[in-house]
Amino acid sequence: MIPIIKKNAINFGLISGAIAVLVTLLMYIINLKLFVNVWIGFGLIGVWIVIGIVLLQKCKKEQRGVLSFKEGFTAYFVSALIGISISTLFNIFLFNYFDTQAREIITEHLVDFQVEMLEKFNSPQEQIAEVVQEIKENSQFSLKGQVMGFFQALIGAIILGLILAAIFKSRNKEIY
Repeated sequence: MIPIIKKNAINFGLISGAIAVLVTLLMYIINLKLFVNVWIGFGLIGVWIVIGIVLLQKCKKEQRGVLSFKEGFTAYFVSALIGISISTLFNIFLFNYFDTQAREIITEHLVDFQVEMLEKFNSPQEQIAEVVQEIKENSQFSLKGQVMGFFQALIGAIILGLILAAIFKSRNKEIY
């Protein structure tokens, strides 16, 4: 891996991991209901997109405007892998060792949120009961849920990395 790409990927991965930990801590301290707020989720996706854009712009600039698709994707993927790993490890510690009660409270908030949404769409009570049971049995904050969330986030990062790498790759400037 090119040293510039490696350095930037590691730095931005550490930054994104620190941001994820900070956001998690703030939500934990302020109000556990924030963990089920859809707008915060969308906002965080926006933050990860901006971080990816800034990362690839910086890599391209430091390489005198030349960035291959592979270099762009590698930079984004390594950065995302580091950030997601930091976030997941912190969440595992927080919700499975430090404060397991918070995990249960957030799960209850998630159940309430899902029931409210399903009732708005006039879902049958049997379906609502199934969803509630599924959420309670497979908490996203359990160790298993965090590991599954890690891989889901990684898949999302791969897709976003492919898109951003395609956008930021250097174009052949020859005209035929």
